[in-house]
Amino acid sequence: MMMKKENIKVPIKKGDTVEVIHGKDRGKRGKVLTVLRSDLKAVVEGINLVKKHTRATQENPQGGIITKESPMRISNLRLVCSRCNQLTKIKRSTVSDSEYRVRICKKCSEIIDKV
Repeated sequence: MMMKKENIKVPIKKGDTVEVIHGKDRGKRGKVLTVLRSDLKAVVEGINLVKKHTRATQENPQGGIITKESPMRISNLRLVCSRCNQLTKIKRSTVSDSEYRVRICKKCSEIIDKV
């Protein structure tokens, strides 16, 4: 039985710092602007830039070529821990005194944030 893409847990969220581990921008770091859960892609600031040719309109009377970020597969990104500044996987766990879940860095065991 196939799982729906909406049910897959995505390890990164908007605002996280990530590093590209595969592709033309390998080794670059950036901040996640949006996460597209249905496509399993994310838009990262300054990564995977493409040039788009635009026509002159009332909003953009100049027209021309615009450089913008394009979505990138989440499997090509790895979360960067804010404490140890290393690429890491995450572990989800519950905090003992309450019922909310948190994301934890697997390398330094630091709590990243609430899920």
